[in-house]
Amino acid sequence: MRTAAAILSFVLAITILPARPATAAGMASPLPGGKTTYVISQGHLKAASRQNWVRLGSYRFAANGTVTAALYLWWQRHPKARQRTGTVPDPSCTTKAGGAASRPRACEVLTAGGFTGAPDESRTGTYTMAGDVLTIRWKIAQTWTEQWYVRPSPDGKLARLDLKQSTLATHGYGYGSNAAPSTRRAMSSVKAFPGSLRQDLTSWASGKLVTSGNQPFGHAAFRACAATTSCLTYLQPSSRGACQKSGGCPKYGGGTRPNISSIQYYLTMISKSDRRDTLWHWCTCLAMERGEFCYTGNSHVKPLMQIIDDTGAFRGWVGAEASFSTGSRATDMLAVLRISDFR
Repeated sequence: MRTAAAILSFVLAITILPARPATAAGMASPLPGGKTTYVISQGHLKAASRQNWVRLGSYRFAANGTVTAALYLWWQRHPKARQRTGTVPDPSCTTKAGGAASRPRACEVLTAGGFTGAPDESRTGTYTMAGDVLTIRWKIAQTWTEQWYVRPSPDGKLARLDLKQSTLATHGYGYGSNAAPSTRRAMSSVKAFPGSLRQDLTSWASGKLVTSGNQPFGHAAFRACAATTSCLTYLQPSSRGACQKSGGCPKYGGGTRPNISSIQYYLTMISKSDRRDTLWHWCTCLAMERGEFCYTGNSHVKPLMQIIDDTGAFRGWVGAEASFSTGSRATDMLAVLRISDFR
C-alpha cells in the first residue's frame, strides 16, 4: 500500500488566567491557553532513520507549573504487532459476501499493539509560558525540552499546540480544553458532527517522508452500525493513488483486468472511559492477492485520541500511525496526524 497521505484522500484569545497565589508546590503559572488537559501526538520521523517513533496520549497541566504526561509509544527499535480490538461490526454496516459489495467486510478491527491497554509511559515536568510559547522541561534521565506555540480557537473553547521545537521529536500536534480526560463522544456524535473535518499528516514509509495538509476527512460518509454502535465503517469504491497494480496488487489492483482499487475503512472506539478511538484501513485487493477475506498483512493501524472542547463537544482527533511491517523495518508505516475543524 502507498503512504497514509495517499489513501486518506478518499472523501474525504489566548486567555491568561488571573494571577493566583503561590502554592506549596511552587509559584502559580498561567495554564497554556487557559486549558488543563491536552491530547498530544508527536513523533521522531526522519527519512534516513530506521529508529523512528511516534507517541500518542495526554498532557495535564497544573497551575503550580507542573505537567504530567501519559503516552503510548511505538518505536521501530521495538516494533509491536497489530492487536485485535475484539470489535467485529455487525451485518448492518458490513458484509460477509465480499466482492463488489457496498459495505466493508465483516472483519475484527485491528489497532496498534498495546493501544487497548494502559499507556506505556508516564513522566512529569515543569512548564512556563512566555507570550504564546509554551516551554516544557521533562524530569527524566536525558535532556528533553519542548516548545509549542499556543493558539486559541475563535470560539475560545479549545486551544491548539503547534510544535515549535523539541529535543527529541520532529513533528507534533496538540489540542486542549478543560473537559475531563474521561469525557468522550459516542460514534453517533462523531458521524453527526456538523463541522468540516480536515487532516494534516506527516508520514514515513520506505525511507521517505510525505507531508500533506488540508485533506478532507468525510466522517459523514461512514455508515453507523445498528448493533455494534461503537463502530463506523466505510467502503471507498475506488482509489486513484492506492491499491494499484504497481502498489502490491499485480493480479487484482487498479490497472488490472479485475481493476479493484477499493479500500476498507473501520473507525472504532477503544475505551468508554477515555478518549481512545482507532482507524483501520486496507486495500481490498491486498487481501485478494493473499486469498484472504480479512487482510492479515501490512494494514494501516492508526490510534486516535478524541479532541473534546470545553463544552464536551467532539472536534476531531489527534492520531498516530504505528503500522509495523511483517517484513523489514524499511517497510514500516509511521505517521503523526490531526483531523480537526480547528487547524
